[in-house]
Amino acid sequence: MKKVVLIADDSPTIRKFVSFSLKMQGFEVLAACDGMEAIELVTGKKIDLIITDLNMPNMDGFELIETLRANEAYKDVPIIILSSLAGSEEIERGMNTGANSYMVKPFDPKRIQYEVAKYLN
Repeated sequence: MKKVVLIADDSPTIRKFVSFSLKMQGFEVLAACDGMEAIELVTGKKIDLIITDLNMPNMDGFELIETLRANEAYKDVPIIILSSLAGSEEIERGMNTGANSYMVKPFDPKRIQYEVAKYLN
């Protein structure tokens, strides 16, 4: 049974790049263009890990994390923030909201594979 990773990012390039990287590792990948679509995609599904951007339309990454953490089914799912926001305030807010890791764009594909493996292997 493949582990399922959800990616929420409004950049099609980032979604494609991260999806490809994770599929090469044998993960099943679901992709959403914002937090609202991410919530729709996870509803009723078993998700093993979530990677989210912070700057997204409709529902940003902070709201997405808060919504997931408030839901019994997803309160313990590892969440990795992947964002271009590199300030200590954003990092602190992201971690306080409930993220497990924080990565800054641009990123090395090996680093994302390492972060995912930390939680899923």
